[in-house]
Amino acid sequence: MTSKNSKRFDDVRLGEALPELAIPITTTLIASAAIATRDYFPGHHDMEAAQQLGSPHVFMNILTTSGLTQRFVEGWAGPAARFKDLKIKLGAPNYPGDTMTFSGEVVRTDAASREVDVALKGKNSMGSHVTGTATLVLP
Repeated sequence: MTSKNSKRFDDVRLGEALPELAIPITTTLIASAAIATRDYFPGHHDMEAAQQLGSPHVFMNILTTSGLTQRFVEGWAGPAARFKDLKIKLGAPNYPGDTMTFSGEVVRTDAASREVDVALKGKNSMGSHVTGTATLVLP
């Protein structure tokens, strides 16, 4: 759930940790989010097709990962924060039955532009599913 309160630039500190967010990975999440993003690649909704590709189960697409990453950062920053940039890199796949836990910390602040950079990671039982940075402008 996104907080109705927004972080203000003056309240953010370098090294500040974001609260962790654990997201259960389900077949429904993977398949419905892939379809919602118009990604009809069979590996995201058809287990047999995914297995023919060498995967043990359906796997999450990058658009879903991007959306969940934004949810994590906005949950900390609040709805008045403006995303300026999001750079992510995928690692271990997300499969149903696992949990992805996001963590992050403030790694740069710029008072002149009111920008904040957050380094983030989403890990599952196999390691890092996503790593990256988000640049936000805060009120």
